[in-house]
Amino acid sequence: MKLTLFDLDHTVLNGDSDVLWCDFLVEKGLLGRTEFTARNADMAARYKAGTVGLKEFADFYVGTLAGRTVQQWEPLRQEFLADWIVPRITPAAVALVDKHLEAGDLVVMTTATNRFITELTAIYFDIEHLIATEPEMRGDLFTGSTTGVLNMREGKVERLHAWLTARGLRFKDCKSTAYSDSINDLPLLEAVKHPVMVNADATLAAIGSERGWPALQLH
Repeated sequence: MKLTLFDLDHTVLNGDSDVLWCDFLVEKGLLGRTEFTARNADMAARYKAGTVGLKEFADFYVGTLAGRTVQQWEPLRQEFLADWIVPRITPAAVALVDKHLEAGDLVVMTTATNRFITELTAIYFDIEHLIATEPEMRGDLFTGSTTGVLNMREGKVERLHAWLTARGLRFKDCKSTAYSDSINDLPLLEAVKHPVMVNADATLAAIGSERGWPALQLH
C-alpha cells in the first residue's frame, strides 16, 4: 500500500487556512478588525515558530465558529473556498496531488486546521480522506472548542495510526510519503519512509538538508 500524506497550509495551499478564514471574517464584518487582526498575527507567528500551546492555538481559531450552526456557516464557507482558497492553489500543487491519485496511492490530507473549513479544500483536490482537528458540536451548533486528539505535531502521527487501524491497515506495512512545509510536522516527516519538504520554513529546511530530504517549491 502506497500511503501519501499532504499537509495543507503553505504546502499545497499558498497560505494558512486559519489565518485566511479570520481575514475573511474580518472583511465580512463578523470579527473586529483592530483587536482580532493583532491576535491573529501573533497566533500565526507563534505557531510557525512552534512556541504556541496546541490547545490554545486550536481553540483560538475554532472559536470563530462558536454560536452558529453548520447551516448558518455553509454559504460563507462556500464563498471562502471560491474567493480565498482556490486562487491560492497553484497548478503545480494540483499536479502533484493528481500524480499520486492517478498512481492509485491512498492519499490523505492531514491538517491542523479544523475539519469544517478544510473539507471543501480536500474535495477540491479530489482527496477523499481528510484527517483534521475536530470542532466540538452540540447538536448542529459549534461550541467554539475542539474535541479529541488535536491533529497537530505528535498528534498527527497518533491520529494517522488510529485512522489506519480503523481501516484494518498498519502504518508499518505502508510505503509512506509525506509532504509538509513546517517544523511542526517534524514528527510526521520522521515517521514516514519518504519525507518531502515543500516550501519549507527555515527550521525544517535546515534539519531536512542535514538529513538529505528532498525539497520542492510549489508556489
